[in-house]
Amino acid sequence: MTSSEASPSFRLAYVPGVTPAKWVRIWNERLPDVPLTLIPVSAAEACAVLRDGGADAGFLRLPVDRTDLAAIPLYTETTVVVVPKDHLITAFDEVTAEDLADEIVLHPLDETLEWERRPGLPALERPATTADAIELVAAGVGLLVVPQSLARLHHRKDLTYRPVSDAPASRVALSWPQEETTDLVEDFIGIVRGRTVNSTRGRSQAPAPAQPKAKRPEAPATRRKPAGGKPGGKTAGKPGGKSPRSGSGGSGGSGGSKGSGRRGKPRRRS
Repeated sequence: MTSSEASPSFRLAYVPGVTPAKWVRIWNERLPDVPLTLIPVSAAEACAVLRDGGADAGFLRLPVDRTDLAAIPLYTETTVVVVPKDHLITAFDEVTAEDLADEIVLHPLDETLEWERRPGLPALERPATTADAIELVAAGVGLLVVPQSLARLHHRKDLTYRPVSDAPASRVALSWPQEETTDLVEDFIGIVRGRTVNSTRGRSQAPAPAQPKAKRPEAPATRRKPAGGKPGGKTAGKPGGKSPRSGSGGSGGSGGSKGSGRRGKPRRRS
């Protein structure tokens, strides 16, 4: 593993729609001596930037080729359709792809969603970028289906959006070259995963051997004696648990039956 001292800074790439501000703030608090540089990249070029060494790690959209890139999925975004504010779709809380069947739906060349079958009617030309497609939606040319973060990124006062319940979703992940898992990358992984500052700065280390637990001394076994020298229990002094028919101590008087409990052997007369 390359030592963190080999790189004086940490370069973090991110695709449109991802907001890394929270993680950058924590980085600056924990590693104030290591500047973090943000590198905005398009979704299409994100993987190439990591492979070419243009960034140490990056937030990008799945899928990625994990042959040489590691990836930690972080969250899944809601997919929405961007429409003019006066469009009929705004009357609904959410729509389906079938609801867009009669609408022109724009699919820019930098589209981040993977469709098995694209919804709606195709436009005459595909816009070059999502930003261009947003402009066409505002002009009334068509609609646009994108991850919600992109709809927010390109927000306009004359546009709004609604969730598309059955559209493919976009997943955002933290990725980096597997062969370049430096100490700084480990630090950033720890921050993204929510590890505290006391958890070895997020770096992977072998767990400490478990210490054997001290055994508590066993108390000597004591037998409880019945009070007054009498046997305990509800049937104390009553052989067989039944009271004798004659005599107060179960001694078996002259009027007793053969089944009464007699103690000891009969005396022989001299």
